This record gives sequence, C-alpha cells and structure tokens, in this order.
Amino acid sequence: MHDIRIAWLLPVAWFYWQPAIAELTKFFPNTTVFTGLFPGFAKGLEGGLKVEVVGEFKVIEIAKDENSYGDNFTYLSPKIIGHLLKLRPQVIFSSSFGIWTMIALLLKPLFWWRVIIAYEGCSPGVDYRNSAARLFVRRLMIWMADAYITNSNAGSEYLIEILKAKKELVFVQPYEIPDEHTLPAIAEGEQLEQLNLPPHQPVFLFVGQIIPRKGLPLLLQACSLLQARGYQQFTLLVVGNGPQQQELETFCQEHHLSDRVRWAGRVNFDKIGTYFHNADVFVLPTLEDTWGVVTLEAMLLGKPILCSSGAGTSELVVSGENGYVFTPEDPDKLADLMQLFLDDPTLILAMGARSQQIMAQYTPLAAAQCMAEVAELVMANRADLPASI
Repeated sequence: MHDIRIAWLLPVAWFYWQPAIAELTKFFPNTTVFTGLFPGFAKGLEGGLKVEVVGEFKVIEIAKDENSYGDNFTYLSPKIIGHLLKLRPQVIFSSSFGIWTMIALLLKPLFWWRVIIAYEGCSPGVDYRNSAARLFVRRLMIWMADAYITNSNAGSEYLIEILKAKKELVFVQPYEIPDEHTLPAIAEGEQLEQLNLPPHQPVFLFVGQIIPRKGLPLLLQACSLLQARGYQQFTLLVVGNGPQQQELETFCQEHHLSDRVRWAGRVNFDKIGTYFHNADVFVLPTLEDTWGVVTLEAMLLGKPILCSSGAGTSELVVSGENGYVFTPEDPDKLADLMQLFLDDPTLILAMGARSQQIMAQYTPLAAAQCMAEVAELVMANRADLPASI
C-alpha cells in the first residue's frame, strides 16, 4: 500500500502543516503537496516533502467583520486540474470546502481517486450555520467525499451533527501541530536585550496578528485590572503587528501600562522560539480561531497556557493542570487567572511541564499515522475500481 500516490491540496502550505505531511511522506513516498502559496520550508524540513505551487492565490473579501473571520472567498487556480491529471493520485487530502476540494470531488467519478476532506476546526465565522445555501453545498461535498479528518472534537461535532457526515468516517486527530525541530532551540543565556525585559518578573506572552479578532484588547484590559489591584511586577510581551497596534499603544499610555508592555513587532518563524523561551506564561485571548497552533507551540516548549474558549486548541488545555480556559468577553476572569501565577510562581514550572506531557501524544508522527490509516481505509474500499487503476 505504501506505493500509492497521494496528493495534498492546501491553499497555503503554512509551516505548521509541514511536519505531519513530511512524516506522511515517509509512509508514502509518492506524496505531493499542491499549494497556492508557499512560505518556504520550516527549519529542518528542507526537501522533506515535495511541494508544487499552482497558479495564483488570492483572498477576496465579501463581507468584513473585524471580530470574526468575515465572509471571504479564496481564489485558487483551476490549473490544479492539469497537475492532478499528471500525478493521477489514488488518494487526495484536501483542505476544507474550497474550490480545489470541489474540483477534486467533481473529477472523482472520472478518475476513481478517493477524497479525504481535512477540516481544520469550527468557529462561528467559518461554519455558516445560518446559510442554507452554503450548508447545502457542504453537505453535498460531505456526501461525495470518502472520509474526513479534523483537529478537534468541535470540528467532528460540526461534521457529524451539522453536515451529516457518517460518524465512522470522521477521524479526530490534531494534524496542524508543531515539531520541536522546527522551533529553533534557544542559545543558553540568550536574552531579548533590545526589549529590556525586567529581570525576575513573570513575563506573559502574546503571539499573533494585532487585529480585533485576536482579542489583544481583552488582555490589555486584564493587565490594567491587575495594575489597579496593586500588581506591578509583571511584563506583557507582544509579538506580532497589525492595524490595531497604534490604537492599543494609545490605550497603554492612557492606562499607564507603557512600562508593563513590550512590543516586539513581527518576528520570523525561525526566531519565534527565542520569544517563547524568554516568556513564562502564554496567553491566547482570541475571539475566534478555528484551531490556534501557537498555543501548541507554547505547550511544546513547556509553557502554561491561558487560552480563550474561542480557540479550537482550548480542547488541549486541561484546567488546573497545564493552564486555564476563559471566555473572551471577561477581562476580570482573565486578570484573576493571570493573578494566580503572580501569587504562586511555582505554578509556572509545574504547569509548563504538564503542557509538555500533553503534547507528547500529539506529534507529527501520530498525525501521519492517522492520515496513513485513513488513506488505507479508503483504498480498501476501492473494490469497485477497474483492474487497470
């Protein structure tokens, strides 16, 4: 079975997709990733998987919602048809319900390949539960596909309860996950001197775009509340940039937080590990994220997690063990949780160690093994295929 041809269809082959697919390629060497946008190989994976960039990638905004994903259409080139005809894959993994997934499903009766839909996870901005037309199309695609994989239990529930997928064909396995080898190790003693982080103070870390959906205002409000309670010995390190930054810097000035907050700006992926290593507690205050790989990067590097329930990765935070989950509308609750680490710094090491223990079961290899099992399952159901295929 390991000589079968596999195609992965990804709008963008982000760094966090690459570790699991690289492991899958070890099971099935004839695996090719087709993508509309390729940011380059993650560190250590250079040449570890075959990638072909197809045509043009473009996101067309239909309706804007700053607190959500909004209503967007991702344009991907129809040239994918030629690439698939050349490869003639036997199994296609395709991301979500976009145009390339539609093409793979429409051509399926002609070329006898099997199609597995990879659904990252659910959230209000991408589920379209109130759109009868979109749900009809997605249910039709679910009916035409052969199996489904998803990162989260919430994604599984959406596929089964809303889109009517057969439960036995839905597989829950985090596959968008980091690999410690792609997060560069920190040099011993290295510090972020340019940020002038105060010594011997807990550092809370935010990593993400500075846009309303990511919820950074909530985190800054929580910092302001902590300061009003008399807590001065802590720092918030913000990694990322975006159009909301100037507004939030003004908020910090007005609420006397300028000494508490450090703005690192955008950081290249191959240097992000340095910032995790120099932080104590990771905070993801997002209003809405279908998954949120940055949470798993923090866990992999041994950090306690404060994660909004708006993120799919909140499922991997065990309350009281490796962190806490909070609702993204309650800055008082977030301040209470941050205060726990200020009152008892021993929680930082204990919960950080538990984060690493949890991540030990969610590895690129485990994800690849799940993909391989699903691929072999759908291949086993090819008894109706012509002998020449």
